[in-house]
Amino acid sequence: MKCDLCGKTPQFGHNVSHSKRRTNRRWIPNIHPATVYIDGQAKRLNLCTRCLRTQHKVANA
Repeated sequence: MKCDLCGKTPQFGHNVSHSKRRTNRRWIPNIHPATVYIDGQAKRLNLCTRCLRTQHKVANA
């Protein structure tokens, strides 16, 4: 999944155990479908929770 506003995508890295053995893992952004008003028009976007929070702050300001 990808955030339609900021473009945030899954990131790649390693789990590192106590014995320093590295196994692959992914950090997946918390994406939610949301209706956002852009220039007075409602648009359905997939947003990460950070963008959703920012949009909520802007709308209520």
